[in-house]
Amino acid sequence: MKTLNKTAIALCIQSALLSQFSIAQEQDVAAKERSLEKITVTAQKRTQSIQEVPISIATLSGERFESMFAGGEDILALAVRVPGLYAETSNGRVAPRFYIRGLGNTDFDLAASQPVSIVMDDVVKENVILKSFPLFDVSQVEVIRGPQGTLFGRNTTAGIVKFDSVKPTDDFDAYVKLGVGNLGTLNFEGAVGGGLAENLAGRFSVLSQNRDDWIDNAYTGEKDAMGGFDEKAWRGQLLYKPSDDFSALLNVHGRELDGTASIFRANVFTKGSNDLNENFDRDVLYYDGDIDGNGADNNPQEYENYGASLKLEFGLDDMSLTSITAYEQAEGYSLGDIDGGVVLNEPGDINGDGVEETTFPGNIAFSAVTQDNLNDLEQFTQEIRLASETDDALGWQVGAFYYDSSFNVTSVDGFFGATTVFHENTTWAVFGQTSYQVNEKLNVTAGLRYTYDEKSLVVGEQNVDGFALVIGAAAIQDYDDINVDDDQLSWELSANYKVDSDTSLFARLANGFRAQTIQGRDVAFEADPSVAEAETINSAELGIKKDLLEDTLRVNAAVFYYEIDDMQLTAIGGGANTTALINADKGVGYGFEIDVEYLVSDYLTLTAGYSYNHTEIQDNGLTILPCGANPDFGATGNCTVFDPRPDGFAASIDGNAFPQAPETIFNFTARYATPIGDDGELFIFTDWAFQGETSLFLYDSVEFTTDDNFEGGLRIGYENYQNNYSIALFGRNITDEENVKGGIDFNNLTGIVNQPRIFGIEAKISFY
Repeated sequence: MKTLNKTAIALCIQSALLSQFSIAQEQDVAAKERSLEKITVTAQKRTQSIQEVPISIATLSGERFESMFAGGEDILALAVRVPGLYAETSNGRVAPRFYIRGLGNTDFDLAASQPVSIVMDDVVKENVILKSFPLFDVSQVEVIRGPQGTLFGRNTTAGIVKFDSVKPTDDFDAYVKLGVGNLGTLNFEGAVGGGLAENLAGRFSVLSQNRDDWIDNAYTGEKDAMGGFDEKAWRGQLLYKPSDDFSALLNVHGRELDGTASIFRANVFTKGSNDLNENFDRDVLYYDGDIDGNGADNNPQEYENYGASLKLEFGLDDMSLTSITAYEQAEGYSLGDIDGGVVLNEPGDINGDGVEETTFPGNIAFSAVTQDNLNDLEQFTQEIRLASETDDALGWQVGAFYYDSSFNVTSVDGFFGATTVFHENTTWAVFGQTSYQVNEKLNVTAGLRYTYDEKSLVVGEQNVDGFALVIGAAAIQDYDDINVDDDQLSWELSANYKVDSDTSLFARLANGFRAQTIQGRDVAFEADPSVAEAETINSAELGIKKDLLEDTLRVNAAVFYYEIDDMQLTAIGGGANTTALINADKGVGYGFEIDVEYLVSDYLTLTAGYSYNHTEIQDNGLTILPCGANPDFGATGNCTVFDPRPDGFAASIDGNAFPQAPETIFNFTARYATPIGDDGELFIFTDWAFQGETSLFLYDSVEFTTDDNFEGGLRIGYENYQNNYSIALFGRNITDEENVKGGIDFNNLTGIVNQPRIFGIEAKISFY
């Protein structure tokens, strides 16, 4: 009996141990099945794991990307959604200005260059209008931080934002997505793709974003006078691949925009404060801006852009040859009541409060309304690249690039009339990059690029139909043609050390340049054009990329330091409202960024990112006129300036932060899902972005410095896996924050404010 008991006890213990072992195995298997997706990028113009590329890179895709645009947002929705990345505009849904690690360009002219390059489907979008092409049917966004001059050329001193659309395949797939929201918001997106014939596949994608006008013009009494938009865009792709050794991808695309340009709000700051005052009302403006003599224009905006690219890939013996040919064209206009209010010839009771005023709201020095027309923009690019395709320790790629662009800009001012300037830009470059696998842990990369860049400006007709010319306040000026050229060598040296299968350390030294720039906008206001010399940057960064907790936690971090010689800046404003290019002796930036993604469980996923950017202009002799200051009239300006003012008017900007450079950025997302039945789930997704202290202009002032801006988004919905559909309630800027994004300083304290809260419902169905 005792023997039987001992046997039974032994069997029970053995069974318990086996049960625990089985549970441990199941948990181990479950942990291995629950791991973060492996991310590949093309930051070095070849497909690589993001964890092995010696560059600081962040990516956006899937729900985290798509949720940003649920309310009809444009490309600016990317601002502060990635550590170190910022974007803003004073041109509505066109001409976005991007900043990485604090480095960007605040110039609002249509000929402005930027140190952040936008690359869409392997084609650089150089002009600011081309940079605003709508985002839809996107597979992935890569934010590549730091100078990228070797492989991508000039004007990439801050970095690159790279977009890749979903490509055609032989497998059929399609989707339609419809969203309806407040303020008459109606969005539609769809795509269909698959095999069309033997060796031929295609994909067609469309986007429609609409919002009703919702802002009243109380001066004219017009309800719902402005604020809306109608954006249409499409993309067609054909992929011909008869063998593994050859493929041809044709991309044809277009967009049409009819909407409202940026909304300028007069005197929404009180001198000595950066808080929005009683003059700010989201839903009401007082506009008298009139270009054509037919009454207030209400800031209309219209643009068209069409383009095509052909990518050819050839497989050769141990090599590949890639050719990318692209053409873009665009035209359109934007009009703005720049003073943001009303200026009367005779006193009147503008807002019905019984008080007669000559300007409203607040004191406006003079009326300012301008329209910028972009005409005949044409951009042609050609890249040819030859790369090794072996498993050898030594890898390489060499190539050549050609760029040619021309366009003209007509600036129409209510006083000076219309003036047209013609711009041309030609660039060519040769480049090479090589990488060597020293051993199983260490890989080193070196690259070199030679670039030649040439620009010209020709002044056409001036003061056409201008009142200033009629009364003798302006005269036809005789400007010589401006031609500038420069050539530069850019280089990089980097190393990636694989500590173990989950950890990589990298170091990178890089050099790049932003080509010389010509600014012709001031010609429209009886001032000379300006030219900025090329700027060069030297950058160093160290980073770590690590996967933890059985590949459920990913942490990527980098520290950086850079110096810019002959830094290009744009002095905007002053009492004369100039837009002049200048060079500072030096600009310095340093800081760090960290990206974290954590798959907490099968049901909860978290992401977070943080960046710190310290930037500083270094030029002890550089001064600019701030906020309406004009020594000719004895005006010291209408804002509170902290900078030294040696002559009582101009402000010394030595030691100031770069304009529109957030000192800190923090973003966070969380997605929680719970199963509903066997084929669906209920999910909640939220995303938040915080922006630290940011100076809007080159000078340091109370009124034009923002801090602690934030916005949040929310999606609550149901997704069915069996039938491939989802439906969700969404909200953007859910707390209806009123964040200042920009300002105009030359004749009053004008502000530009973010979009209001948008909420609605969105449904999507996919077909396979």
